Amino acid sequence: MIRLFTSRALQPSNISAIHQKINPLVCSSLCGFSAQAAKQTQQNPSSINEPCSLFNSHTYGALLQRCIQNDDPISAMGLHSQILKRGNCLDLFATNILLNMYVKAELLSEAEILFDEMTERNTISFVTLIQGYVLCLQFVEAVGLFARLHREGHELNPFVFTSILKLLVSMECAELGRNLHACIYKLGHESNAFVGTALIDAYSVCGCVDYAREVFDGIRCKDMVTWTGMVACYAENDFFEEALEVFSRMRLAGFKPNNFTFSGVFKACIGLEAFDVAKGVHGCILKTRYEHDIYVGVGLLELYTKCGNIGNAQRVFEEIPKKDVIPWSFMISRFAQSDQSEEAVNLFYRMRQAFVVPNQFTFASAIQACATMGDLDLGKQMHGLVLKVGLDIDVFVSNALMDVYAKCGRIEDSLELFEKSINRNEVSWNTMIVGYVHCGDAEKALGFFLKMLGNRVPATEVTYSSVLCASASLAALELGTQIHSLTVKTNYAKNTVVHNALIDMYAKCGRIRDARLVFDMMNERDEVSWNAMISGYSMHGLAMEALNIFQMMQDRGYEPNSLTFVGVLSACSNSGLLGQGQAYFTSMFEDYGIEPCIEHYSCMVWLLGRSGHLYKALKLIEEIPFEPSVMVWRALLGACVIHNNVELGRLSAQRILEMEPQDDATHVLLSNTYATARRWENVTAIRQSMKKKGMKKEPGLSWIENQGRVHYFSVGDTSHPEMKVMNGILEWLNMRTRKAGFVPNSNAVLLDVENKEKERLLWVHSERLALAFALLRTSSGSQIRIIKNLRICMDCHAAMKLISKIVQRDIIIRDMNRFHHFHDGICSCGDYW
Repeated sequence: MIRLFTSRALQPSNISAIHQKINPLVCSSLCGFSAQAAKQTQQNPSSINEPCSLFNSHTYGALLQRCIQNDDPISAMGLHSQILKRGNCLDLFATNILLNMYVKAELLSEAEILFDEMTERNTISFVTLIQGYVLCLQFVEAVGLFARLHREGHELNPFVFTSILKLLVSMECAELGRNLHACIYKLGHESNAFVGTALIDAYSVCGCVDYAREVFDGIRCKDMVTWTGMVACYAENDFFEEALEVFSRMRLAGFKPNNFTFSGVFKACIGLEAFDVAKGVHGCILKTRYEHDIYVGVGLLELYTKCGNIGNAQRVFEEIPKKDVIPWSFMISRFAQSDQSEEAVNLFYRMRQAFVVPNQFTFASAIQACATMGDLDLGKQMHGLVLKVGLDIDVFVSNALMDVYAKCGRIEDSLELFEKSINRNEVSWNTMIVGYVHCGDAEKALGFFLKMLGNRVPATEVTYSSVLCASASLAALELGTQIHSLTVKTNYAKNTVVHNALIDMYAKCGRIRDARLVFDMMNERDEVSWNAMISGYSMHGLAMEALNIFQMMQDRGYEPNSLTFVGVLSACSNSGLLGQGQAYFTSMFEDYGIEPCIEHYSCMVWLLGRSGHLYKALKLIEEIPFEPSVMVWRALLGACVIHNNVELGRLSAQRILEMEPQDDATHVLLSNTYATARRWENVTAIRQSMKKKGMKKEPGLSWIENQGRVHYFSVGDTSHPEMKVMNGILEWLNMRTRKAGFVPNSNAVLLDVENKEKERLLWVHSERLALAFALLRTSSGSQIRIIKNLRICMDCHAAMKLISKIVQRDIIIRDMNRFHHFHDGICSCGDYW
């Protein structure tokens, strides 16, 4: 240990060069001494050559000590000027006080000059300057000075060891404390309370709790600081029960805890969720009158917010002193993080009225609250305030501002802030990626991810979960599997959040078996894991598997939430399980106390309507205790289209258009209802109305991923460079299906044209064009995955079943509602979709 310190020692300063620079006549100006001190010297010129025998070093030492206590370095430097002019006859004791003054004033260069000029030094001289180096974060110089202290043979007393141990902690080299411990043991200082407490702190930082306890047990006369250090050591290293046990022993030994003791005890209580014990500690705080201490106050705030008792936290906040920014920032942060954004903003207003200056953390939390509320105007006001106080360059604040603009749909403003930021971190990149995903621009999100990797910024669980979400929305399986590989390489593959995103990605890319494999490999699952698996099975039409997972979830002791029942009811509605769906809908409220929300009602309306109970579905809508949304009426309208109920379909469409007059999908669905009923005059009227409103029907699009590229196809598309070959494949499929007995369903074409034209139009539907491309480009026997933006028509569905048998390929089509797995002439939906 000593050898290590010696090797890193600083070279001694050139003392003669320093003496040449300091002229006694201009010493005060060089050292920054006050004009007042110089004037006093001029008034007493005879004192310059005053003999040392008349020089009262003790008096000057006392005066210098008073300057330190009054935090008055200017007067102290004036005294130093007088001392120099009177011959500089300070003894070692007074010189150490002067040295300490320069250190406390953070005038390190003057302290170094004084130290080098000292004709005599002792251990205190060295330790004082070491503390100055630590204060100014010059750790290498501090270690070098310690090595010099030892090399020059000065005493290694407890004062030295406590200082060097604190230095090692500051340098984040606390593990070297073990080597120093050996030296301490040899010199017999291990039982000293001051040294022992410093050792406990060093061992605590590097996680060596057992060594810390050995040191603690070896201290003969433990004081309150020693007990507090041991409580803090256990609490900081998650030995919560042991922390409370030491606290109890401390009380039995007759020691009164201080504010730092209570902070450690609160951390232990929170870690154990022993909130009743913590309330008892709160009572102890009231008795010892520490409730007004800032550290104890913040500890109480954290305690009550962690146990979910925000009311008690507010009461504590109102009672503690609020001159410091910390309690304000803490409460604003907790309000913002617990979806109480309005309370966070109101507290920020109160803080401003109390003339407490916000810091970067306050602004970051307040801006986060604006983002959660989606309040762009308030976010802009916060931005203006941030610019005024000059905190816009702070990374926490700039990240929060990027987030508020992204969540308010102003992603271009987020990008501008990102490009201007000079202090980006991984959160900055994540904010932009999440922002693009939130705005539905998955391609830009993935582009940002590639830039992030190119800039060697380490990805986090937020990064991976977000880009996997982007891959899922694009159904980009190849990219999703590559990201999965990256998570394995970076040790994020076992992270629960990333696992949940992988389940969702594989499910939405049509690989439900891989999603289940990821789910089964998880060591730890949360509610999101179970919900993702239930929803995955639901969208694939595998209702029984979804319900089995739901049962497993309950058997393992997990409490289903609102989203769980959305997945369960969706599974029932996708498979026509009317009785089970109604039973789960009733159980949701009666057994779990979950109030149905609009998503639950939409599932039930679709389940009833799709099963042919249209008027029961209408009755359920009328019984909804709040205003039905567009989603509910659209579910009923979709069921009316399937069952050709024109009048109820017209009523549903009317309700939707009252809320969203420009909804093109509703116009199209109502038009399809009239077309199915051969009411062509109504079809024409709707199309003319759409034309007048400037509305266009969303074109049918299908796309397929191949070798990292996504190929798009629209109805009747002829633009693809390989269109001739694809047309040949389609003609061949047409012939083969007809030979196998396939009869085109002309009713799927809702146009008033001849049947032959309808049959031609059916074979240029976007999903068939995508299928032809897949048969041309992909290897024989491989799975074909097609994504479609609209619901697959009846004719294409029937054709795909037969084609899967003819070409001996599995075909997976994801339409706007669900997945269809076509295998050997059968679809996973059982023709119920």
